[in-house]
Amino acid sequence: MQIKNAKTGLAAICGLVLAAMAVSAPAAAQSREAWMSTDVSAAWARGYKGQGVSISVVDDFINDPFTGNLTGRTESKTHGRWTTQQASLIAPRATVYRRSYFDEFSNLRLRSGLDVINLSYGITSTPGSGGVDYEALEDSIISYAQTSQAVVVKAAGNESVRIGGVDEYGEIDYLNVDLIGAESAIFVGALTRNGRTSSKARLASYSNFAGSNTTVQRQFLVVGVDESRMKMAGTSFGAPIVAGYAAILGSKFKSATPDQIVDQLLSTARKDTISNYRASIHGRGEASLSRALAPSRLD
Repeated sequence: MQIKNAKTGLAAICGLVLAAMAVSAPAAAQSREAWMSTDVSAAWARGYKGQGVSISVVDDFINDPFTGNLTGRTESKTHGRWTTQQASLIAPRATVYRRSYFDEFSNLRLRSGLDVINLSYGITSTPGSGGVDYEALEDSIISYAQTSQAVVVKAAGNESVRIGGVDEYGEIDYLNVDLIGAESAIFVGALTRNGRTSSKARLASYSNFAGSNTTVQRQFLVVGVDESRMKMAGTSFGAPIVAGYAAILGSKFKSATPDQIVDQLLSTARKDTISNYRASIHGRGEASLSRALAPSRLD
């Protein structure tokens, strides 16, 4: 997961500012990749591919490309281009937009229909510093989550601490803290792979976890981030899976509100595919697209 520096408003790895990139991502090939749950192709077969839904990926699109493999071939991309591609692959008919998190002085634009926002980054500062003085970008996103104007999917983080906990550098991810209790926000942790009842998955050693706060537990999901197949690891690559799931749900439940989509993903999560499931670690459990799509309508 990328980290922005709370003091400067810029990523800790860069001192440059890039203009907004709010453009549709290229059309994604429609084939289930090895790292995906089989639930994804089952949803596609029923015609649910994210159509009518917008996904905004807020990320870093200019720094430090690295290698990975989402489509059967090794490529090199920036962090944001990887997360954008991943969301596009899960929900191939959603309209996916890229927004640089360096372009922080204007609100994130909402689109018509269901909006999903993917945040595979954090904003850290030391405890007792008074938190973070956000610019317009994060202010708008937090507001959208608090008022159920958008589904906001937040990567939990890779520090092996509870949501809101102090990491090894003595800092807290305040973007996590300020989304706790937000009506339509989900935190996403990482399992080492997709779980099955016959072969249960465990939490990845790096993944942040829910902790004892029951409000966080109610907002927390896990999904498989299979490093052996993706050649990448981190909760950064769990969040776009859930963002894609939210878009797929939106293409079935066309009148559902963001908080209804979030509640459906959380309330249908599985506990029986996780080794030694605990709410304080895994929150609601492993996201299950098939269970979330099961009802004929959302009330």
